[in-house]
Amino acid sequence: MKGDRVEIVIDAGDSSRTYEVIATRAGRRVEVANSRGGVIEVTEVTRSGTAVRTARFMSSRILALVEHPADGEAD
Repeated sequence: MKGDRVEIVIDAGDSSRTYEVIATRAGRRVEVANSRGGVIEVTEVTRSGTAVRTARFMSSRILALVEHPADGEAD
């Protein structure tokens, strides 16, 4: 659903950086997967399951990962 988004806060050494992955169109969703090797993948996925874009982060650098689900109301 449109409005699905994930915020990721990363330790960048002397400061922190915030990244957002947002479902850009209606019918898309954002999925979070914990892969082998300490990598977190955040992927925007279509209704059919095709990945549109993927962001990868080292889990040792992640300070916070916040999922904001869609509110469930149709636009």
